[in-house]
Parts: sequence; structure tokens; C-alpha cells
Amino acid sequence: MLNVPPQAFPAPSSQQRVAAGGRAKVPLKPGRSLMDWIRLTKSGRDLTGLKGRLIEVTEDELAKHNKKEDCWICIRGFVYNVTPYMEYHPGGEDELMKAAGADGTDLFDQVHRWVNYESMLKECLVGRMAVKPIAAPKGMLPEKKVLDASARDLTPSYDWFQTDSLITIVIYTKQKDMNAELVIVDCQDKRLRGEIIVDDHSYLVEVDLDHAVQEDMAVNIAEKVGKVEIILKKKDNIHWKMLGQALEGHNTFIKHTERGLFYRKCKLVSKTEVTHDTKLLCLMLPRSTHLRVPIGQHVYLKQTIAGTEVVKPYTPVLPFLPLDLKEPPRHDGAHLYLMIKIYSCGLFTQALDHLQIGDSISVSNPEGNFKKSQVQTSEDLFLLAAGTGFTPMVKLLNFALTEVGCLRTVRLIFFNKTEDDILWRNQLEQLALKDERFEFQFILSQPTKDWVGKQGKISSSLLSEFVKRSRKDSKVLICICGPTPFTEQGVQYLKDLGYSQEEIHAFTA
Repeated sequence: MLNVPPQAFPAPSSQQRVAAGGRAKVPLKPGRSLMDWIRLTKSGRDLTGLKGRLIEVTEDELAKHNKKEDCWICIRGFVYNVTPYMEYHPGGEDELMKAAGADGTDLFDQVHRWVNYESMLKECLVGRMAVKPIAAPKGMLPEKKVLDASARDLTPSYDWFQTDSLITIVIYTKQKDMNAELVIVDCQDKRLRGEIIVDDHSYLVEVDLDHAVQEDMAVNIAEKVGKVEIILKKKDNIHWKMLGQALEGHNTFIKHTERGLFYRKCKLVSKTEVTHDTKLLCLMLPRSTHLRVPIGQHVYLKQTIAGTEVVKPYTPVLPFLPLDLKEPPRHDGAHLYLMIKIYSCGLFTQALDHLQIGDSISVSNPEGNFKKSQVQTSEDLFLLAAGTGFTPMVKLLNFALTEVGCLRTVRLIFFNKTEDDILWRNQLEQLALKDERFEFQFILSQPTKDWVGKQGKISSSLLSEFVKRSRKDSKVLICICGPTPFTEQGVQYLKDLGYSQEEIHAFTA
């Protein structure tokens, strides 16, 4: 079947393309919000045109439905009539048309992998793709894919052991420099899920345990030899004949992007006001979860709103900017902190704001492509943030000042509308007094008459003034995050100023 190649989406001239592959929203007509779409799906209207029937769709039939007024798209073997969704799509009609009449799975995975399309488009389901049998030549058996010896040697493996009171699962990752951020473990009811991240691949141990275990769980990591131990406490001191029943993804080693997102329920334990419209939410992970979000990576929050699952990405922050820079801060790993701007017309953020202490929300595994090594090999670090684009800079700033000794300059250029919008202003000012390497510049687009600082929006002249190498040949990393137009413009201005793509990292969750 024809599968739209991921490089075809977004188009090079599209509003959705950002330096590292971002996605932009386009203005929608009045009455075309997410809530309006949810209302339409629950109205009883026939959105498929098939009066409730599900059909088997051939490639030829799919290809016929390739116009805006008649558009079918296949995702993972299921065909959807997205014609009624055209005007509601935040990325615009043109982007949906990239996969019109074709298999858009690769396209979808590149840009929308985190979206729960089954829930969003369930009333648009036309049916399954027809499977074409593939005949093998006479006298030949279908070829089996066999890993060569070197590939097999690098594939992780596992074993398990028990005592009267404990179950220990040992995962041999065969990787040096294994650390806590590369290990994600959840034990919910009797379902154990242990995932190991190895570069762009993921190894999974996933079983329905033979017997019940307690909530307490320990994860030990031998970093130098790459061994991971998951230690569970038996609820009853009985001998287990087996670890449990293997689940679908058990003992697989595949590309990380091919692994479905996994969620766990986290409880809201506090909600603190940061500015007039921004709050710091503290979420507590389940006791039987081991999860550390790496610097520069984000998680997805999932909520059910009016019967439809809605998902949004957020970058966890620290609870505060540590001002004692003698050693890196150590947190218990049991909590996630999210700095979230509450929009008056934002369906998702309003629902977040209405959560009560003790309420639960689903949080995914971390995702993102930022690497610490990008900072560790730099001498000058520049952070360009607009509004809540400040969030990925928090951990990055702390890491740079506490753990990277080669940095000569760490400079934050923070764009906001007004003084009241500046996040953690006092903490940033105190941090600059503590470390002479750190400088900041606040730039306002709508200042009051009393504002004596810089004003304006991101521009080539502003960046040329503040983004300067400390030495002619110094190694530079420039990180940028904010609304998509801000990021796109900033990346282009930086390139015009002579900075290379390798020196620029755009956060585009």
C-alpha cells in the first residue's frame, strides 16, 4: 500500500515546519474549536456517510477519496472519513490533505503520535483495510528475518530470581553508562512493565505477574555494567512457579517511536500560583513507578473531556531554581512539577485548573530528542524563551550551572508581554547574583511607561546584540522555545546571523 513518506509532512513551506520538526496551529473559524468537534461527534450525525455500517476498504477504493470534500485516510490499518473534521483540524486542511486517499501512518507518527486518534475520530471510522494475500514463489518458503550475530549480542535480555519474600527481575542491557533516566518501571495491579531506553530503541519486559505483589518496589542500576534490577515484594510468602504470563510487547527490542505511549495515573498534591495566569502543579507518581524525566524532554497529560480523550504535551520543571550551586539538587523522584499557563478559552488548561487536590490525571512516559551532551560540549549557552517556553529551560539552566564546568557564558533572553507575565523573576535575579556566568535579559512587547528594560519582539537586531560568542572560536549551543511563529522566526534569524543548524536546538513539543 502507498504510505505517505514522513518527509512529505509538513511541507517545506508549511507553517507547521520548524527547525526540528514542529507543528503549528492555524486560525480556525468560529465554532470550530475542539469542544465544538466533541459536540458534533455526539450529535448523532452520520459522519462517515455509511449510516453506521463498517466496510472493508481496498487500496483502489481508498485512493478514490482524495479530495477535501471527500477525504479518507488510513491509520494503522483503519480507514477514517476525515471530511467533516477538515475545518476542526488545528494544523489546517492542507496538512490533512497530505494523506488524502492513502496510508498516512508514517506521517501521523511523525507529527501526531501522541494524539488519541481512535477517540477523536471514532465516529468517522469507515472500516478496516482489506488485507492482500502475498503468495510465495513455488517451491520457496517466505524468507525469515534473522538478526546477525553482532545485532543479537547487543539485544538486552532478562532473567528472574526469587526468595521467600522477594522477586528480582534482572535486565542485562549490554550498555555502558546506563542511568536512572533510561529506565522506566510500572507495576499496576499485577501488570509489570519495565522499559529500557537504548539510543533510539526500546527494550520491554511486560508480564501479568503470577501472584500479587506489594506497592513497594525498588530499582537498582549498575551503571558501568548496564545491569538493571527490579525488586518486588511478594504479598504472600509462597513459591512462584513462573514469573507470569507474557503480554503483547514482552521481550521485544524495537525503535522507541514504534512503541505505544504508556500512561499511569498521578495524583495532584498541590497547585501554586506563579503569575496571574500560570500555576505550578505538583503531581505524585504511584509508589510502584520508577520514572525520571530527562532534561529537555516532555510528558503528555491525558484527560477525558465530554467523553473524548484529549492529550497535551508539557515539560516538567524543578519546584524552584536552586540557588545553592555547590552541588546538583537531589529530588525524591516521586513527584513531577508542571508549570502551566491557564487560558481563559483553553478547553484543556481550564480542565486542569479545575482539578482538585487528590484528583488523578494520566501522565505518559517522557519523549524528546534533546541530549545532555549538547550542553556538555559547549562553551557558550544561550536560552531564548517566550512565555511558558521557559519551562524546558529550567532544568537545562540548573544542569548547566551545576554540572557543566566548561561553560563560560549562560545567558537567558526571556520574551514576555508584560512584567506580570515574567515567570520566576525573583529567582532568576537571585541566580544571576550567585553565579557570574549567568546573565539574563527580559524583553517586553507590551511594557508600561515605567519599564526601563528592553522592549520589542524577537528580531535579528535583538539577537545580534545578545547572542554573541565569548570567543571567536567558542562552541555555542542556542536553545529556543515558545509559540511556533516565535521559534520559526528565531531559528531563521540565528541562521541569518551565521549560526549553523548544529548550534541550534528548537524545542517543539
